[in-house]
Order: sequence, then structure tokens, then C-alpha cells
Amino acid sequence: MSQHVAAIICAAGDSSRFGGKRKKAFVDVAGRAVFLRSVELFADRNDVKQTLLGIAPEDEELVNVKWGPNLKFFDIEIFFGGHERFDTVSKGLELLKDNINLVAVHDACRCCTTARLVDKVIAAAAETGAAIPACPVSATLKQARDKTISRTVDRAGLYEAQTPQVFETSLLKKAYANLENLDKSKISDDSQLVETLGHKVSIVESDSSNIKITRQSDIAIAEAILKSRPKLQPKGPAGPYIEAQW
Repeated sequence: MSQHVAAIICAAGDSSRFGGKRKKAFVDVAGRAVFLRSVELFADRNDVKQTLLGIAPEDEELVNVKWGPNLKFFDIEIFFGGHERFDTVSKGLELLKDNINLVAVHDACRCCTTARLVDKVIAAAAETGAAIPACPVSATLKQARDKTISRTVDRAGLYEAQTPQVFETSLLKKAYANLENLDKSKISDDSQLVETLGHKVSIVESDSSNIKITRQSDIAIAEAILKSRPKLQPKGPAGPYIEAQW
């Protein structure tokens, strides 16, 4: 069965931990805006039938002036998200087309995600109804109180959740309808919302290269990751100025 996927790209956050003059979603990483790399990852896919970009109202002018032509080319639908991530996704769900059977929710600032990882997560969600990429925890974890270690946490079986998180449309809508019955302060991602319904969520193992830009120092890490990957080769014969295009 062919999938009809909608991608909700979340870029409405206030970037409080990032600092700087521009929000983290709109800074450049290796010559490309962070959010634009995430948008293009989905908009260029045949199975993605709708790409929704949630931004804050105060960023509308910046996005339209600086990236408007790019977004129109990729047929991106812009909408105003909320202060909290859940508000943004909830508003995005209201805009879904009737033929969408899978929804991918992705952090705009997770700009190093690969097409191969997206393939795997979508395939897993199509089979099980809910899937996320996650990286096995390799660091030693400490639980502390008042800046004093209270215990060392056993990391066996622990994973760091990432995005895109992909769900059957009806399942995710049901999970969001249940949000009013939950303490939002204790919910950190869409997977957890689905888990509260008792639905199992599959893990597609990823690695730490699927970084989410949170602080200024993450920019250099993301650029190093992107530059370490082989460049896509253009189709057809190469002209004399091909190097200037890549």
C-alpha cells in the first residue's frame, strides 16, 4: 500500500537556550538555513503529499522575505504555531488533507537527519502504527539533587528519542484529543502522548549524528556532520562549471 504522508515541521519555538540575534531555526548551517534543510528533506519525497511549517507570528516577515520563493517552490504550507510544541502540532493536525494516512512530526532544528532514516521510520510506522528514531544512550548518567549525585542510572535499554516521529493519522489525532487529560509539563514528545493511550511505539535505531541544534556550539557540530557526508552527484553529463554548483 502506498503511503500518503504529511510532515509537520515545528519551528515556532522561542530558542531561549540558543541566544544570538536570530532564532536557531533560521541560522545558517553549512550555507543553508537550519529549518530549510528539514523542510527539503520531506518536501522532496514522493510519499510526502503535504508539508506544513509551523512558525511564530513574529517570524512571518523574515520567513516570507528571505525564503518565500524556496518555500513556494516546494509547495510548503506555513501556519502559526503556538508557544509550546504541542500547540504547534495540534494546529498542524487541523490542516491535514483528507487522504493523509501517516503524519511525521519533525524538529526544524534537527537538520542532519538523513533520507535513509526517514525511509526506515516511515516504513516502521506503516507496519506498526507508530515509530520513532532513537539513539542508544552511551554516556554515564547521573541523577542529582542540589548539585550532588544521588545515584548512577543504569543505561541498559535506554534510548535518546529523536525525530521524525511518525504515526498513523487517526492514532496521533486520538493522542492529541487526550492531551487535555494529561499534565503537559510531564510530556516531552509526541511518542509519549501515544504511549499514554497504551499503543506500542517502535524504535528505529539511529545515532548521535541526528543532532538537534539547541545551543550555539551545536552549529559547528552540525556543519562537521554535514560536510563529512558525500555530496549528491548531479544527474546527466557534467558541464565545465559543475563544481561551482555544488
